[in-house]
Amino acid sequence: MKFQDKVVLITGASRGIGRATALAFAREGAKVIINYFNNEAEALDVVKKVELIGGKALMFQADIREEEQVKNIINKSMEIFGKIDILLNNAGIVFDESYNNKTVEHWHDTINTNLIGQFLMIKHIIPVLSDGGKIINISSTNATTSFSIDAIDYDASKAGVIVMTKDFAQILSSRNILVNSILPGWVNTDMNKDLPLEFVKNETDKIWLKRFAEPEEISKLILFLASDDNTYITGSAITIDGGHI
Repeated sequence: MKFQDKVVLITGASRGIGRATALAFAREGAKVIINYFNNEAEALDVVKKVELIGGKALMFQADIREEEQVKNIINKSMEIFGKIDILLNNAGIVFDESYNNKTVEHWHDTINTNLIGQFLMIKHIIPVLSDGGKIINISSTNATTSFSIDAIDYDASKAGVIVMTKDFAQILSSRNILVNSILPGWVNTDMNKDLPLEFVKNETDKIWLKRFAEPEEISKLILFLASDDNTYITGSAITIDGGHI
């Protein structure tokens, strides 16, 4: 098992990419810390599935926009597991609204969750993260190629994640902590389940592989970057979108 005795903390782990990755880590022997914001039932289901695999899991409700709540997750995790080796910054939100309907509140919520929330997690995990540990930040192809005119704030937040990742990769290089960002394209997650059928068809036509990704496919890249097989990739922004026009 590649992650035997490793401890991984995943934000937004109750569904989508976070859920798939939590289960993938558990199958490889990791102890998993599951953060969720709203859906306790889905988070509990992830914990149960981790335990069925034979793994160990903690579950914490927390708003990563709130610094004290972030510190609480990390402190309680350290009390129970004694260490944290890997951080997956996965939690995120999006508001699809035309620019003239986009409010300052939309901007604040999006930036605070998608960018500042990731910053707070990294800031407060640095003192306890194992040397040689790994940090993976979820960005998006919206940051670089597949911009959305109805998600200006989301696009900006995900572009910020890429730059922040590079900064922290430099900051943490002396401890051999590797920090990377992943840029998924379209993925079959709850966030995308209510997209109009015609929109999905048009977007699928732009993808060379002619389908959306499954969350498990994204988790495979995350596990590689978090594993001991990754010894020299840091500060990178890695696209995983099935090819996209």
